[in-house]
Amino acid sequence: MASITRSGSRKAVRAAAAGTLALATAIALSACGTAPWDQSRFNTSSATASSTARPTTAPTITPVVNELASGSARHTLQAGDIALTLDYYSTLSMDQWTAEANKPLTFSLTGALGTDDGQSFYLSRVTLTPGVDGPLGSLPAPAPLTDQASVPPGYYVKTPYSYSQTFILPALDPAATSITVSFTYEILLQTAPGSGDYAKQTATDQLTIAIAQPAE
Repeated sequence: MASITRSGSRKAVRAAAAGTLALATAIALSACGTAPWDQSRFNTSSATASSTARPTTAPTITPVVNELASGSARHTLQAGDIALTLDYYSTLSMDQWTAEANKPLTFSLTGALGTDDGQSFYLSRVTLTPGVDGPLGSLPAPAPLTDQASVPPGYYVKTPYSYSQTFILPALDPAATSITVSFTYEILLQTAPGSGDYAKQTATDQLTIAIAQPAE
């Protein structure tokens, strides 16, 4: 009987020890991490991310260039050895340069030779090519305007003489915000004083003018 009692006591001790170990393991697991059914920390993180405001970019506003804002503009060009001085202005005030208006553009030209041996030079032709822009880009433009010299070899433009002309720019697309006029000046230069032979020189220029917008 004494043998059976000792064996039963050992089994009881082992069972109690196993139960204590299982309870300690469960407590340890509970303390070291979040239970699979507890998803609150993931939900909180997701909600925080989705509620973060995204930065917005302010629209870029490009100002419209107006080279005649002060009433006139002076440009200097080079055509080979010929230095040209151009003056541009309009008899129509800038607030009247609307899309539907006829817009007069006046310009004058004179030149001087860098190495002057007494040759003369002449403006044989000038061409104005308009380009029209609106808020979304290019718009249909009027046809080019040309003044072809009516006397050979051309108009005498050596200082102190000058050439002056007015071109009328017609009505534009109602959405127009600016017009850029490109000029091509074709010059004939004597190869020698008194010679009937000429060398052709070409100069190009651009002028951008704002189109007045209707009052809102």
